[in-house]
This record gives sequence, C-alpha cells and structure tokens, in this order.
Amino acid sequence: MKRVIYAGSFDPVTNGHLDVIERAARLCDEVIVAVAFNPQKHGLFLPEERVVLLNAAVAGIGNVRVTSFHGLLVEFARREGASAVIRGLRAVSDFELEFQMALMNRRLEPLLETLFLMPKEEYSYVSSRLVKEVASLGGDVSHFVPAIVVAALREKYGQR
Repeated sequence: MKRVIYAGSFDPVTNGHLDVIERAARLCDEVIVAVAFNPQKHGLFLPEERVVLLNAAVAGIGNVRVTSFHGLLVEFARREGASAVIRGLRAVSDFELEFQMALMNRRLEPLLETLFLMPKEEYSYVSSRLVKEVASLGGDVSHFVPAIVVAALREKYGQR
C-alpha cells in the first residue's frame, strides 16, 4: 500500500490544496492530510478547527484521512508508515524552499520520498495568506475556498 502525507498549516484550506489532495488521491492508495502544529505560528484557525474544515472539504474522497501532528514531519511519516510526502508547488518562488525542505527530510529519513504536485493553473496564485487578507477586508473568497471555509472566515471576521 502506498501511503503518502500531505502536510501543511492549511490556515485555511484552499481550493488549491484540495486540487493537490485530489491529484494525490488518484495516484496513491491513501493520503493522510496532516495539519502541522507549530507553536511558533499563531494562525487564524486553531489546528482543531483546521482539521474540522479539512474533514468537511474532503468528505467525498474515500482514501483521504485528516489528522494533525506535532514535531518533525519525518517522525510522523515513520509512525504512519508513509512512503512519501506530497508537496504542492504553485510557482517557481515555492521551489527553493520546498527543495531545501525535501533535501533536509531526505537527510533525516533517506527512505522517505518527496513528490511535487502542481495545482491547476487557476489556483497557482491562491494562498491561505491572500485568502485571509481578502476575507478580512470583506472581499468575496468563494472562488478560492470551499463554502464551509467561506462561512468560517465570515464568522472569524464578524461578517454576515
């Protein structure tokens, strides 16, 4: 069984994230979507809220499981028996950091592969940071995130 992990902050999950999840689910037996808990970062949504939003967003994909984790991704991958990590690449600007992380992960766990997937072109400029910025200013983000996330963002920002 080919089990892979798609890890990130997902604060919040975007349609670009979902596109990568769907692509990975077609290629692999099981995709574990893992919300990374980083005490250095203070996101808009708590990790538990992100898991709830992700579970709702991927409900129709049978071979996807959502969870959260603390610590090193390679340690989490070992515990889960994953053979690879999925990383999304939106633009060339993502590549340098992703490349460095992939090499570090390989050094820490030589058997763990990193697979890069690109979302559809229409999502190549969408980021959680931009979605939060537009939503905080009352803009319509319904083209960039699932409906459940639109509602959660409106609630966080006190909008109707």
